[in-house]
Amino acid sequence: MTPNEAAGVLLLNKSPGFTSFESLNPVKKALATRKAGHTGTLDKFASGLLVVLAGWALKLSPWFDRCDKRYRGTIRFGVETDTLDGEGRPVATAEPPGREALEEALEQFRGDIMQAPPAYSAIHINGRRAYELARSGAAPEMHKRPVTIYELELCSYAPPLAELELRCSKGVYVRSLARDLALAAGSRGFLQALTRTAVAGFRLSEAPELPPPAAGDPPGAAWEAALRSALRPVDAAALEALGIPRVLVDDAVAGRMLRGAPLGALIREGAFVPPERAPDEAGTCAAGLFRSRGAGRGADFLGIIEQKPGGPWSYGYVYAGV
Repeated sequence: MTPNEAAGVLLLNKSPGFTSFESLNPVKKALATRKAGHTGTLDKFASGLLVVLAGWALKLSPWFDRCDKRYRGTIRFGVETDTLDGEGRPVATAEPPGREALEEALEQFRGDIMQAPPAYSAIHINGRRAYELARSGAAPEMHKRPVTIYELELCSYAPPLAELELRCSKGVYVRSLARDLALAAGSRGFLQALTRTAVAGFRLSEAPELPPPAAGDPPGAAWEAALRSALRPVDAAALEALGIPRVLVDDAVAGRMLRGAPLGALIREGAFVPPERAPDEAGTCAAGLFRSRGAGRGADFLGIIEQKPGGPWSYGYVYAGV
């Protein structure tokens, strides 16, 4: 990382009508870096929170992959489209369900479920994207896979529209949920609107209020300055939002870690005591390393260690700081 390269976490409120990739272009320009990426795609029609990592903070991407997410969505019952959103063509129709049937169907989708992704998705099938196959007239076989919906609530229902809120694991397609929920309720449906409201402990309400740049119209200097000021350091608060606790190490131990000293040796010597932390859904424990003299500041961030089920503690990523 060069001294002038931007690095950190940015909370971006994506506007509908832009792809996640398109939303990154003005961010890269404002931060004067090519090293920026989001931690989870939102469909073009969707809005809400994109967590963007810039510079060396991109090394944290694997820990974002494990995060749960919160959404607010609107399902239109009565018709199903091939893309499972409002941009597709109708493929089936049925009467909207009654409220009682809808609430009974909701119960089937709370907890661990098997879900088939939409045919119009970026999943690879035999080396090609599923949406490429679907657009060419093929019918890609979308295998079901295990996902978890921790919370699923019906906020309002005025047929044919139902507004839902949910918290779910990685891998959940809310478009598929709209399709499957409608079928379970004896109807058909598609996802008309979707807003992502949180990724782990990062919330949409914390994103800076910036006017969306118009397509083909580069944002002005004031927009870019506001975005740069919104870039957060990778500090204790950022890791805590990921559910990763902070562990303090002194300068001597930090130096040995930066030179690649095995964690097992440091633990046996008593130079480093790993945290007592409940594992995540995959059974993995993680902790963030900070120098004790400046705990919590991004400049003193050293890295992340992890312990997979049945294995020893190991380095996930170590960074010397700036």
